[in-house]
Amino acid sequence: MTGVDSSEPLIELCRQRFPEQEWVVADMRTLDLGRHFAGIIAWHSFFHLSPEDQETMFPVFEQHAGSGAALMFTSGPEHGSVLSEFEGEPLYHGSLNAEEYGTLLDQTGFAVVEHVAEDPTCGEATIWLAQKRAEGGALG
Repeated sequence: MTGVDSSEPLIELCRQRFPEQEWVVADMRTLDLGRHFAGIIAWHSFFHLSPEDQETMFPVFEQHAGSGAALMFTSGPEHGSVLSEFEGEPLYHGSLNAEEYGTLLDQTGFAVVEHVAEDPTCGEATIWLAQKRAEGGALG
């Protein structure tokens, strides 16, 4: 497993708790690890990017996804930005709409496996599960 976050203190905490795993301090928007993974998870992280930055993430996902890889991420339910509060601090959330996500997934070689809008079991987050198509277009 390889974990990525832009926060050095959070990555250091991960290194202490799970020293056998790989932890990388990096900005997900410019990530280039030079290898493929069987699964990519952007859980409650991806939606802190602006809608424009989210659009540019799909080639990053594609670049790191091996044939048949799973991609799982959370988003908002519609295009836009919201500023809320978490533990007294401002918290930004951005999102595209479902059609935009579907198009971006398709353009970067992913097929939607499951999509649940505003899942009540996940704090009302919208959940996406996609799979990277194998060479030739078939799902792996």
